[in-house]
Amino acid sequence: MIVASAPVAPSVASRNRNTFHMRKVLRSGMEAIELHDERSGAFAVFAHRGATLLDWRVRDGSELVALTDGYLSAEELASQNGVRNGILAPFPNRIAGGRYRFEGRDHDLLPGVPAADRLIYHGFLRTMDLKVANVQETSTGVSVLFTGVIAADSFPGYPFALKFNVRVSFAARSIGLTVTATNIGERAAPYAAGWHPYFRLGDAPLDSMELTIPATRCIVTDAKLLPLDDEAAYAPVGEAALPDFRQPRRIGDAVIDGCYGGARPEADGLIRSHLRDPATGRQLTIWQRGGLTHVFTGDTLARDPRRSIAIEPVEAMTDVFNRPECARDIRLPPGATSSFSCGVEFDVNAAGTPPNPFSATTA
Repeated sequence: MIVASAPVAPSVASRNRNTFHMRKVLRSGMEAIELHDERSGAFAVFAHRGATLLDWRVRDGSELVALTDGYLSAEELASQNGVRNGILAPFPNRIAGGRYRFEGRDHDLLPGVPAADRLIYHGFLRTMDLKVANVQETSTGVSVLFTGVIAADSFPGYPFALKFNVRVSFAARSIGLTVTATNIGERAAPYAAGWHPYFRLGDAPLDSMELTIPATRCIVTDAKLLPLDDEAAYAPVGEAALPDFRQPRRIGDAVIDGCYGGARPEADGLIRSHLRDPATGRQLTIWQRGGLTHVFTGDTLARDPRRSIAIEPVEAMTDVFNRPECARDIRLPPGATSSFSCGVEFDVNAAGTPPNPFSATTA
C-alpha cells in the first residue's frame, strides 16, 4: 500500500538560517574576503586593497557565470593597469596635468613630475589597504563595511583629511556599493566618487553584446580625453561622436572611452544601464543614484583587451576639480559626509524586454 504524504514546508528556523557568509581568503597573493551564498554557490571576492572586486560569479542553471574581469594576481593589483573594478575617490578619472585650484589655492598632485608624464586619475582609495569593520550575515545576503582614512599629508597635492566607509552588499544575484566620505579635517575638501567595474557575461564576445544607457547628452573631450571648456563640453546624444545607446544597441567594433550624462532616473530615483547577451538572454543591470556613466571598451588593457566592458557609475565628469560649474557639487565642508550608491544585478531576460525594477535596498 502506498501512503501519500503532503510536502513538508521548511521550518521557520530553516527559512531564517543565515545562508550567506563571509570568510577571509588569500587569492593569488592578495588578502581578500569571499562573500558566499550556500544555496546557489554564487560568490564574490573583494581585496582589502581598495575594496576591489576581484571575482564575481552567479548561478545560471548548472553554470557559475563569470560576470566581472578583475585582477588575477597581487602583481596586477599593484600595477593598477586599467583600474579593474576600482573604487574611485576622492576623484574619478583625470585631473588635467595633475593640477587644480580649490578655494583660492593651487594644488599639484604630481610635484616634480615632468610635463610629459603628468597623468593622474581615479583617486587614491583604490591603492589603500582597508580594514573590515563590520560584517552582517543574514538569510538574504551579506554586507561588509570596509574603512580607511586619508590624512592631510597622505598624498601630495591633496592636503585634506577624509574618513572612508565602503559598504559592500552581496545577494544571490546582485552586488551593491555605498561609498561614504566624511571630512575629518579643518577645512573644506574637493571630493567626488565613482566605481570602475569591468563586466562580462561568461565567455560571450564583447562585440556581440547589446548596451543600453538612458543618457540625453555626452561629455565632449579633446585628444587627451579632457572635457572641453564651458558649454562646449556638453552635447546631445545623437549629435556627439559617442554611440547612441538610448535604445538597446549592439556594441560591435566600436572603440569607446567616453562619458554619458543627463540620464532620466526611474520612479525610484535610480538610473539604470543594461548589458545583454542576445544569444543567451543573460543580462546585467547597472544602477546608480545620480551622476554620470562612463563607458570604456577596454581596448588598451595590458591583459585580455575587449574581453569585458567598463560601465562606470561616477558622481562627476573628468577633471571635475577644474570645472567652475561643478565647484559647489564637489565641496565637502568640515564635518560633512557625502555618499554615492551604485550596484549591479544579474538576470536572464531571453525576450530582451526591460527587467523588473531593481530595488536598491542591497546597497
